[in-house]
Amino acid sequence: MLVEILRLDTNYKLVGESGDGQNALNLCLEIKPDLIVLDAKLPGLNGVDILRRLVKKLPALRVLVFSGHENPVLVREMLEAGAHGFIEKTAGLFEFKKGLETVANGGTYFGPAVATLLRNVIANPAASSAADFLTDREREILQLVAESYSTKAIAAKLEISIKTVDNHRTNLMRKLNLHDVASLTRYALEIGLIESKKLL
Repeated sequence: MLVEILRLDTNYKLVGESGDGQNALNLCLEIKPDLIVLDAKLPGLNGVDILRRLVKKLPALRVLVFSGHENPVLVREMLEAGAHGFIEKTAGLFEFKKGLETVANGGTYFGPAVATLLRNVIANPAASSAADFLTDREREILQLVAESYSTKAIAAKLEISIKTVDNHRTNLMRKLNLHDVASLTRYALEIGLIESKKLL
């Protein structure tokens, strides 16, 4: 629906779309768009990791996060990664268009629920610090574990050894004080790395 809305809007030229994280990253690096609308949760590679990699290669890129999931950790990580705006999907089409126009013109914009969340984070900074101590690689492996990839499949996907994957998984469990895949999956869901449907 969003793609169709943008396709009909003469203010913008739609140059690409993707529902897969790794594919979205590759597409952006190839096309080099001026502005992207990014979901926080995508299979394969999540929005935060996509954004971190994109801003290194495309520093002028404007980014609006449009997500059905907003929590303090996710919002803060998206902003730190380089997002210029964050709108919750429940905010509606008018709010989305307003945010898109603001970000496209060089400003920053937050949907009403995200703005409230940010005010709460400022009032209570400890609430947003849950995942600070995980490395980028640990977060990547956490997402893949939560998406039901086997150790062997994770090793192949990330082009690292099975032993390295095992070490990262052990470190994750120790740091988070979680002792099985189900607990890791629940944690990944809580901090916004995966969609709830991945648990089905």
